[in-house]
Amino acid sequence: MDTNGRRRREFLKSSVAGAAAAWSWTHGRRTSAQEAPAPAGPPRIRFAAIGMNHGHIYGQTQAVIRGGGELVSFYANEPELVEAFGKRFPQAKLAGSEREILQDPSLQLIVSASIASERAPLGIRAMRHGKDFMADKPGMTTLEQLAEVRRVQAETKRIYSILYSERHENRATVKAGDLVKAGAIGRVVQTVGLGPHRVNPKSRPAWFWDKDKYGGILTDIASHQFDQFLFFTGSTKADVLASQVGNFNHPDRPGLEDFGDAMVRGDGGSGYIRVDWFTPDGLSTWGDGRLTILGTDGFIEIRKNVDIGGRPGGSHLFLVDQKDTRYIDCQHVELPYGKRFVDDIVNRTETAMPQAHTFLAMELALTAEKNATRVGST
Repeated sequence: MDTNGRRRREFLKSSVAGAAAAWSWTHGRRTSAQEAPAPAGPPRIRFAAIGMNHGHIYGQTQAVIRGGGELVSFYANEPELVEAFGKRFPQAKLAGSEREILQDPSLQLIVSASIASERAPLGIRAMRHGKDFMADKPGMTTLEQLAEVRRVQAETKRIYSILYSERHENRATVKAGDLVKAGAIGRVVQTVGLGPHRVNPKSRPAWFWDKDKYGGILTDIASHQFDQFLFFTGSTKADVLASQVGNFNHPDRPGLEDFGDAMVRGDGGSGYIRVDWFTPDGLSTWGDGRLTILGTDGFIEIRKNVDIGGRPGGSHLFLVDQKDTRYIDCQHVELPYGKRFVDDIVNRTETAMPQAHTFLAMELALTAEKNATRVGST
């Protein structure tokens, strides 16, 4: 028997589990998956949060805490956001200003989910004050911002990370990375990434509708899919072949793009991306996000947030190879990003995500947005 083939089958067999208990969900969002306690022992780093304009700040903060970080302080301009964040993380003190945090020499890291167009300037200020920086996606909203961030990062040697949470904080996507690395589907040929979202207009702040502030749909949502394309194909160079964006169903919101798609080709494979704001109210969660990874010996399909076939919760993974078709339960898969990211801060390494990859994913998203053909009513 072929040894490599036997090892691969043993790896896949160990990945398959029986029926799983459901995750706890609220309004379609998991409330328990990222709530793992901080590791025992003294904190490995001290960090602060600036800007809570997107709810992703909570996942970002929790990821660093899981990795051994101590949340020391936080700051935002909006009283209601300050109040909510303070209740969730009562161990942290409210700083009097952004400057107070930037000038605190005891802090190694700043995390931010500020208004998207403000993230790169804040990250530049953080790096120039000797601190690493973790932004929510998108990490910047223009190619000019990207160029400046790249320049300052190279000059300061600080880490500028972007938490692409659809990969780093989804257990099925993490598991897919392990399977692909083990050769479960052979050589990856293509990824197809779908990122539908629900608008929920009454809950959206004014900046959500302003393209200058959120960057456009391919810049914003699709940065997740460009990140996954690079990761699963192993591409370190890539080009956007075609892209389009449009406003099909929100004529009263001319600044919103509610649809976008793109084709991309890299030195490790190709990809197709589609994102939209069309999730209907009948779905139990905010979006049926999916990823298909096509390989020479099989394929993987991930249903990130919901299985419309009936399984509860999220993080669903389906594997089809030359032997059979199976469902893999991912509920106990570890989320490694937080620990690896803190490791990188302490050791000055790139185990969580290479800096070049972080920037290339945004370069593709920004390029696709800038060069997109306009369709629909835009």
